[in-house]
Amino acid sequence: MLLGSQLRRLRETRGITREAAGYSIRASESKISRMELGRVSFKTRDVEDLLTLYGITDGQERTSLLSLAKEANVAGWWHSYSDVLPSWFPTYVGLEGAASLIRVYEVQFVHGLLQTAEYAHAVVRRGMMGADEADVERRVALRLERQKHLVAEDAPQFHIVLDEAALRRPYGGRDVMRGQLQHLIEMSERPNVRLQIMPFGFGGHSGEGGAFTILSFPESDLSDVVYLEQLSSALYLDKPEDVTQYETALAELRQDSPGPDESRDLLRGLLQLS
Repeated sequence: MLLGSQLRRLRETRGITREAAGYSIRASESKISRMELGRVSFKTRDVEDLLTLYGITDGQERTSLLSLAKEANVAGWWHSYSDVLPSWFPTYVGLEGAASLIRVYEVQFVHGLLQTAEYAHAVVRRGMMGADEADVERRVALRLERQKHLVAEDAPQFHIVLDEAALRRPYGGRDVMRGQLQHLIEMSERPNVRLQIMPFGFGGHSGEGGAFTILSFPESDLSDVVYLEQLSSALYLDKPEDVTQYETALAELRQDSPGPDESRDLLRGLLQLS
């Protein structure tokens, strides 16, 4: 996805059509589309030819992009869970693992990176009604594996605005919710985690379009990606004008929500009431 996004940006900046790009690598327009969406493997020769077509002659930049091609062709650890994942989600897990900054607005439930195992089981069972218990366990195992990235030595910065609705909607019963609230308090104290709660009392706000995630990467030439999950698919947006709209919405959500310390107090209050 990262390399595909870069190739699309380079092509569009040069005003080159997908058809012309496909012709340069002896392929169809549809293959260029699949490459840019990260849905096919990348042949080094194809990437080299496209970079030449797009005028990328700087050795360091070419090396960096060709390195992305090699990485894209190596199956990540999460691919072993592909049998229990929606087709669009492995791409997200790969992007999440590569991000240095993850910014989120969540409203339906606690974000997967902050869920306890018990809460995750309740959420996954609800989302996979009728599934075998073994499949539920594997989906939860993937979620818990993703969380290791958040507490690793090279952990990304994780900034989240969590709507109070997610905290009021019970998953798994009273004890599970109490454990989840306590876990949020503990995670909010980590130096790389900034957690804010958007309270009901504020009323309408800029998150009216629903949950979204903005992923930023350590490479300065890689564009940010907005991830929007839908019922049967997902959208990945990386055009600057789209990303800017979501960044503006999140900035307003952060400004309108109580800060991390006050939000932690809100969590403690909810814990006492539960």
